[in-house]
Amino acid sequence: MRTQLLCTFTKQDKLNESIDIIVSCNKILYDKVYVFTDVNDPSQLLCTYNVEFNEDFQEPTIDTISLHRKKQSNTLYTINALNEVIRSKNNGILDKKFMVDWDEFQNTLLLTNENGLTKIPTKIHSIIDVNEWLK
Repeated sequence: MRTQLLCTFTKQDKLNESIDIIVSCNKILYDKVYVFTDVNDPSQLLCTYNVEFNEDFQEPTIDTISLHRKKQSNTLYTINALNEVIRSKNNGILDKKFMVDWDEFQNTLLLTNENGLTKIPTKIHSIIDVNEWLK
């Protein structure tokens, strides 16, 4: 079984409502939702959770994206952001074999937007056990 890491963005005051939606709309693998805080703006939260991979992924929950994770450095990233990191470190050239120093991005969410690469420092807020949540 292939898994897919999803990330739902929410606000501190909407966390319970967001978790309710995540749990009701998804079959959460490993029964855990990891909630991270944006270190620069603690009211902004990121809820990450694994679901079974779906080739035709469409955002099942509002404000949700598909992410990847480097476990060694706890870096969360999109493929577009990874490509931007490679270009920035490799003289503008996208080389799929380029080795990224993941320690540079420890505890960081890497995203892209109209301004380019965005680096959001994160820290763990809580780990929610889905089975306990449903009780």
